[in-house]
Amino acid sequence: MDGPLKDLAKLRAVTEGTSKGKNPSIEHSLDTLLQTLYQVRSRLDAGTTTEDTFALLAQTVEAKKKEVDEKQKEVYNAIARVGKALDKTFPQALPAYDPLFTSDNAKSSLDLTIAMHFLRTGQFSTAETFIQESGVVIDPKFRGKFEELYCILTALRRQDIGPALEWSRENREFLRSRSSPLEFYLHRSQYIRLLLACDPPDYQPALSYANGTLRHFYAEHTTEFRRLLTCVVYLPKEKLERSPYADLTSPTVHTDLESLFAIEYCARLGMSRQVPLRVVGDIAAGSALARIEKAHAVMKERKSEWSQSDELPVTRRLISTQIEITLPPENRYHSIFACPVSKEQSTEQNPPMMMTCGHVITKDSLQKLSKTNGRVKCPYCPTESLQANALRIYF
Repeated sequence: MDGPLKDLAKLRAVTEGTSKGKNPSIEHSLDTLLQTLYQVRSRLDAGTTTEDTFALLAQTVEAKKKEVDEKQKEVYNAIARVGKALDKTFPQALPAYDPLFTSDNAKSSLDLTIAMHFLRTGQFSTAETFIQESGVVIDPKFRGKFEELYCILTALRRQDIGPALEWSRENREFLRSRSSPLEFYLHRSQYIRLLLACDPPDYQPALSYANGTLRHFYAEHTTEFRRLLTCVVYLPKEKLERSPYADLTSPTVHTDLESLFAIEYCARLGMSRQVPLRVVGDIAAGSALARIEKAHAVMKERKSEWSQSDELPVTRRLISTQIEITLPPENRYHSIFACPVSKEQSTEQNPPMMMTCGHVITKDSLQKLSKTNGRVKCPYCPTESLQANALRIYF
């Protein structure tokens, strides 16, 4: 999507007059023309007009008309580039399906999903309006949880860790059950701010804070604790930035707290940090729909469409390989193993198995390659081993 987004940015720059072209913006040209008309009118009212006044006005009108026309050409060219970029990025037309949300249950579920999306993304006024107009019922306490989340995130952006620390203390047992470093990182952020706040350096406030708060985390974060105390020998900040502790001066030490806190807060509610509608949009609109539709078209040409159950093709008879969708890192929730023999992804029922030679295939492939005496010849090396000796592995 880099191409279409880049062209859209150019189009916005052209229409708003922020591009670096030779021609001024349309708004600027019209403002100049309007200013000239006001000046001529003032001279008419004062009776000070001459023939040169009207000649100059005609020249101004013609010049500004030319500027507007030239700018319009830039707009049309930008629109054309956007269309071409979209056609190039999405060569496969999306199919037309019957309406999906026709039943009352489907409509109410969709409304609930949209309302939750607004709440989870912090669009509370929009969510309130949508809830009133759609009639969706959401527990006010639940809505209040997300308002609390965004209040705490706003405080973190202002470098105020107080609300986040209070929540962390109240949910300390939950955070420990997840081995979450949230509370320690909040204190670390405050310690570093105190350490770098004074010029010339004054270690005492930061060391006093560490003695009162960070000491309790020594057993769990021994290495990090020692680094925080040792880095003081490299102060001031300019020297610290060239030391082995330069990472402690990075802004990410503080900004990463927002995403970490949001993850833990949503986990406490039994929800993922990522918003479902946003994930669906990123994956489906990004690549999934186009690839599935392309595979569907290929299968249709081969007269091997999948059944009416709307399942995806999973066998090599229908298509040479499975439909592989490239996921961005934030949407990779677990490791995936694809068998090099069958090209199928492993599952709980068909887990990856490692033979004695170290090569890994799925359990089904292992059974198919196994001879009557239980011996298996590795498809990638001359080694033979017993099927019973294969070990299941976990990624």
